[in-house]
Amino acid sequence: MTKYKITLTTEERAGLERLVGVGKAAARKLTHARILLLADTSGAEQTDQEIAAVLGTSLPTVGRVRQRFVTQGIEAALNHRPQPPRPDKVKIQGDVEQKLIHLTCSDPPQGRCRWTLCLLADQLVALGLVAAVSPETVRQALKKTTSGPGSSRSGACRPRPTPRSSGGWRT
Repeated sequence: MTKYKITLTTEERAGLERLVGVGKAAARKLTHARILLLADTSGAEQTDQEIAAVLGTSLPTVGRVRQRFVTQGIEAALNHRPQPPRPDKVKIQGDVEQKLIHLTCSDPPQGRCRWTLCLLADQLVALGLVAAVSPETVRQALKKTTSGPGSSRSGACRPRPTPRSSGGWRT
């Protein structure tokens, strides 16, 4: 691994010392500032192993902070990288969700007493509504609708009244 040499200007060093001295920043930002201060070649430069041991971080963290300082500047070295955008989390929306609820409220397949999440997921794929879907995604979509026999609100499916085991004692 290439070792990147860090040389701070007096303004950068003063800014980092002020940041660490005040201590009112995110822990990651303070740790990265301390790494830069300890790795500065204008002072008593320390090895990556010494810096990691003193600050309680890992060697790759020290190497990444060095590399980002040299290649991208002090702001990139101090602040964390923005995470890449995540794909759309909700796979079952709109028309597909309505058809899922309709399917859930319909009679289960022959030989089954109720719909399972796996059966619903397989049926959605068989109907061509989605290319692939997991039972967990089906569960989350159904949970969002608050429709189910145990929910306090009726939601999409009306709960069927259960017959009483005893004929008397109605309050």
